[in-house]
Amino acid sequence: MTLDFTAILARWQMLADGLMLTIQLAAVTTLTGFLIGTFCAIARRSDVVFLKRIAAFYVEAIRNTPFLVQIFVVYFGLSSLGFSFSAVTVAIIALTINVGAYTAEIMRAGFDSIHRGQWEAGECLGLSRAQTYWHVALRPAMERMYPSLTSQFILLMLASSVTSQISAEELTAAANFIQSETYRPFETYIVVALIYLALSLVMRLIFWAFGLLVFPRLRRLGTSL
Repeated sequence: MTLDFTAILARWQMLADGLMLTIQLAAVTTLTGFLIGTFCAIARRSDVVFLKRIAAFYVEAIRNTPFLVQIFVVYFGLSSLGFSFSAVTVAIIALTINVGAYTAEIMRAGFDSIHRGQWEAGECLGLSRAQTYWHVALRPAMERMYPSLTSQFILLMLASSVTSQISAEELTAAANFIQSETYRPFETYIVVALIYLALSLVMRLIFWAFGLLVFPRLRRLGTSL
């Protein structure tokens, strides 16, 4: 078998467009998923039974069903209810729902790792529960669980390839189109695999630099306060 990457590389613009959408999906859903996951983690630790049960149901339902099925539920479910969204919008919704559930468990573990004395110190200072989370628990919980969070967000980026099943034109969808045109599936997916590998390494580097720059400053800020 002779490998020929000429036809694939000639369609670099398709790959670049697909890569850009993959990056955009990862960036948007990382932020929204983190926010949803953090609020769900707080809800699961709250004394309000209703909130605790709703959050628990959401987390368990998402963590115990395939992501592909979740995408189809969102895609066809919204359509059946009369809502018409683009494939990209549906992809963002599905990815956010998915990563939010996993982030909730990671952040819950982070909050649970905070020593009881710190929670009590917040109460002694007259802080409300929300203020205690914000001023006392959030930063150390994030810092302790940061490696798990970054790994989950990279897995989220890789999982975005599944959104090609609803015609979101990200990197894998571009690859599918290229291989159908060139009849070079092996070479096409080798190139795409290398792009995903490079993107994962770049994301790890960015997350590492972010943690190195931000957490020491937050610790110093917390100490000064």
